[in-house]
Amino acid sequence: MASRIGVDIGGTFTDFIFYDEEAKSVTIDKIPTTPTDPEMAVLDVVKRNLNKEQLGKVEFFLHGTTVGLNALLERRGSKVGVICTKGYRDILEIRRGDRDEMYNLFWQPAPPLVERYLRFEINERILASGNIYKDLDEQEVKKACEFFIKEKVTSIAICLMNSYANQVHENKIKDLLLKNGFKGHISLSCIVSGEYREYERTTTTIIDSFVKSRMSNYLNSLKDGLSNIGFSGNLLVTRSGSGSMTFDEAEERPFETIMSGPVAGAEGAGELSRKINNANLVTADVGGTSFDTCLILDGRPQIQYEGKIVGLPVQSPWVDVRSIGAGGGSIAYLDDGNLLRSGPKSSGAQPGPACYDKGGIEPTTTDAAFYLGMLGEGNLASGLKLRKDLAEKALLKVGEKLNLSAEETAKGILKISSANMADAIREITIEQGVDPRELKLLAFGGAGPLMSNLIAKELDIKEILIPPFSGNFSAWGLLGADLLQMNARTKILRLSKEAIDECNNILEKLFIDLENRQKINFDILKKMKEISLDMRWMGQEHTITLKLNNDSNGKIESDVNEIKKMFIEDYEKTFGSKLDTIIEIVSVRAGLRVPLPRKSDSGNINEEEINQNKDNIECFSFNKNTKMSFEIISRSKINEEKNGPLIILESTAVTYVDTNYSVKKDDLDNLIIVDREL
Repeated sequence: MASRIGVDIGGTFTDFIFYDEEAKSVTIDKIPTTPTDPEMAVLDVVKRNLNKEQLGKVEFFLHGTTVGLNALLERRGSKVGVICTKGYRDILEIRRGDRDEMYNLFWQPAPPLVERYLRFEINERILASGNIYKDLDEQEVKKACEFFIKEKVTSIAICLMNSYANQVHENKIKDLLLKNGFKGHISLSCIVSGEYREYERTTTTIIDSFVKSRMSNYLNSLKDGLSNIGFSGNLLVTRSGSGSMTFDEAEERPFETIMSGPVAGAEGAGELSRKINNANLVTADVGGTSFDTCLILDGRPQIQYEGKIVGLPVQSPWVDVRSIGAGGGSIAYLDDGNLLRSGPKSSGAQPGPACYDKGGIEPTTTDAAFYLGMLGEGNLASGLKLRKDLAEKALLKVGEKLNLSAEETAKGILKISSANMADAIREITIEQGVDPRELKLLAFGGAGPLMSNLIAKELDIKEILIPPFSGNFSAWGLLGADLLQMNARTKILRLSKEAIDECNNILEKLFIDLENRQKINFDILKKMKEISLDMRWMGQEHTITLKLNNDSNGKIESDVNEIKKMFIEDYEKTFGSKLDTIIEIVSVRAGLRVPLPRKSDSGNINEEEINQNKDNIECFSFNKNTKMSFEIISRSKINEEKNGPLIILESTAVTYVDTNYSVKKDDLDNLIIVDREL
């Protein structure tokens, strides 16, 4: 049992949640993000909700951040130099020799993060077996160091051929760089990733090197700021591949935090799914800047072992969250064909939507929803009081060019936005053979409950769940994120008893590495070891990942026949066929999980009652295609099943319930919204 704070930084708002274990109470807040200094909003929201005495009793601070992601999106990171094996200088341009968009004649790959002149070739060569074919030329390393110092390089990525099989040359180069006076950050590909595929491992190492300085500065600034206001507990940040890691480890492995922000909501969705009998869900996390969606099957978000961001691969565990530029602050505009569009450009935290009265003049999704009455009286978190006249003026700025009224423009914006969000959900479900009509839609984020009816209607989803603290649900998801480290090693072996023995030897070394990486200063109640194998039929390029049972020492419990059967069943389920050839093990994966103390099940939580001046408001019904009277009600007053139309208010979100829906609460305080016409 332990009190904890969760803070999730979004593009528009920073969400705060405090769980007081002793009082069994929850405090939530939402304030505008400070884009230039994101830690300032974090410290401000903590200080305005907790005093020094309260902070001194908090054991965990859990954080979801987009600092690393923003560094990549903006290409504002360290000046990186690359040391590579001779002959592999151009791997960043050659890539895999394929095209991401096969039929787009004008497609261009994302430009490399490191210009060609800053990539230095070194005479050396290690074979895939790990044997040294050509010794390292130490004089060339010295020349590279002198060159990088002259060019004011602040971070170096060392990416040698087959270094995953033998680390000796990369470690030697690091020692030589330090000996010859290099003072910046150094990233080794053998530490960043123990897997094959040279392009992916090289790019991941460069990304690590690129964001390391910015991430380190941010985490240290936040650590010092929290310490100064009285926090002395444990600092954790969410990983892209689920779970959390310490601030110290995040400084050393910043590439694992690239998707830290969007993953928090997926973590919370997985926890909620397990509480409701592992219900299969698809999430709709609508923030101010983006729309994120994740598929939750059997109580867990789907994990990939390679992600892609800004067109660059990241060879790291990765919760499969799909993001598009569609949120409350997404700007509506006319394209070259004079067609109405929405996003991906956003008004952000500054100046924000026009109705915020902070200088914004472009029409956004929030302006459209407010003008139609979907936000009730327009009293939002952080004391925001929305102005309808400014929303109308912004809507007409676009609408008049199409001979549309402000109301017609607002309707069009919301329909286009919901269609874009539904397309993202189709992509993550249908491409995996999952019918979205068979799922429940879990809607959260500042605008998720607002858009939930429209998204569900697009997808013919019958049931919608709106969780407690829906506007801050990503921050709530942070509170249950276990401490988790993962590691992998490529070793291509034909499936046999001898191969399983070799895998167990690799696993032993991987778990030792993970133990050494686990820099924590709180009592460990229980460590859980997790293992899996990447496997394929011989001759194939790609693999499927098979999770296996293991004993307390982290060794594989299943025999060869059991593993073969599991692989064939999983392969047939995924691809609908099987081959008649040899099965290969490609990579061995190890995970070390330390569960945080569980949050108490506090039963029904007393939600804040929202003050309102009206019991009803004129609002547009998309189901009836007309304006009509909607009842306004505080979420805390939903005690029995009610039929729409309703506007349900809570402190950091508004839920829109159209005429065809009914709503009630379950035992966990989730709002269950059901389409009565499906």
